[in-house]
Amino acid sequence: MKKIVIANRGEIALRIMKTARKMGIKTVAVYSDADRNAPHVHFADEAFHIGESLSSQSYLVGEKIIKVAQTANAEAIHPGYGFLSENAAFAEKVTQSGLIFIGPKPHAIRVMGSKLAAKEAVKKYNIPMVPGIDEAIEDVEKAKEIATEIGYPILIKASAGGGGKGMRIVEKAENLESQMNRAISEAISAFGDGSVFIEKYVASPRHIEIQVMADGHGNIVHLFERECSIQRRHQKVVEEAPSSVLTPEIRKQMGEAAVKVARSCNYLGAGTVEFLLDEKLNFYFLEMNTRLQVEHPVTELITGLDLVELQIKIARGEKLPFGQEDLKIKGHAIELRVYAEDPLDDFLPSVGKLENYQPPKGERIRVDDGFREGMEVPIHYDPMLSKLITYGKNREEAIALMTHAINNYKVRGVQTTLPFGKFVMEHEAFQSGNFDTHFVKLHYNANELKKEQDNEAQIAAFIALQQYVKDQQQLRLPNTHER
Repeated sequence: MKKIVIANRGEIALRIMKTARKMGIKTVAVYSDADRNAPHVHFADEAFHIGESLSSQSYLVGEKIIKVAQTANAEAIHPGYGFLSENAAFAEKVTQSGLIFIGPKPHAIRVMGSKLAAKEAVKKYNIPMVPGIDEAIEDVEKAKEIATEIGYPILIKASAGGGGKGMRIVEKAENLESQMNRAISEAISAFGDGSVFIEKYVASPRHIEIQVMADGHGNIVHLFERECSIQRRHQKVVEEAPSSVLTPEIRKQMGEAAVKVARSCNYLGAGTVEFLLDEKLNFYFLEMNTRLQVEHPVTELITGLDLVELQIKIARGEKLPFGQEDLKIKGHAIELRVYAEDPLDDFLPSVGKLENYQPPKGERIRVDDGFREGMEVPIHYDPMLSKLITYGKNREEAIALMTHAINNYKVRGVQTTLPFGKFVMEHEAFQSGNFDTHFVKLHYNANELKKEQDNEAQIAAFIALQQYVKDQQQLRLPNTHER
């Protein structure tokens, strides 16, 4: 493999390119009108324009990307995450074109892309699942029967869903019909598929995921867990590895379950098996993401592995160079997704020009980004500016370093989730490890954050005034050497 096309943009495109360059592989970037001057375009060995700013006219048009690969004489396509990364039809077209898709086979993407098909596939492996029904349902009366049987509260979920769309919590029987109709309508609008199913709602869940890696020679390993419970609108904002609550026994059980999930669909490459963990540390299979995750850097830091390098080597047909017994957790890593969003205004997107953009630097601080000072934050794509990752010999050290890194991250021109990240790091619930996916609902208050920011601004102004007075006094002192 001498040349690959990265079918993506921003920080993940750059991330993949850096590993490819390290491996001596040339890279080809694709870009839309909005990304004409983006860092990933300049970093690549070659770059091809593929359409207008809207992703539906550029990054989601698989035929254009395959044509670029053929024109550039590339052997493979890496999809990154998002866009076409979990599109089975695209993966199929790539292989049919004689190219290598750096990811799982289309069959695995299809099976795990449907929550119902995924549940069916893993059934025979005796993997714990949340009580519920494993088939699509539209009949409200039947839904009421199931809900009564498993007990309220229940969760209505879109089979093809993700990101909290097509998902409704129902506390009482009288609300079921209206919430079910809303879930179906939202699922049709978001995914073109109104299939929904019902399961028991786990009241205080933690979101724990296991990284797996599988080669084409029958070897599958897990690379331990990531804790992803700090979320807003069902989307992750803070991730860490390892989790502060898993015992070695539960970690082993979850890892083995994740490997079985990968085996159930003949998996290849990097994937993530997601679980819910209840307050009694019972875990339940949620879904499998058939791609590289946004939060993969925390796993890289605690294992010392380059997951993109492993993806490429597996795609080339190589065996995993290690077994499960060779893998050990070392240290602790935390990632904050730095979104161009306003945490004081319900995390609404904040677009504009990055008038000032200076990421923090230092030992054990990693920033994966795709922006530079002076760039516009476009409205067409996900509003993530970067991923800020810190690594320590233990959790306390990683948290302290993250707070330091946030304080030294300079962004002006747009609002960001940096203040929210600092709020999380300093909150007793997070520091103690006593939190779940309801952290934002239970603990976060935008007014409190604003008050804290105003106090910090007043203190900074007071210090600046003191320094100014001191400087003025020094200027007035006579110079004793001039007589």
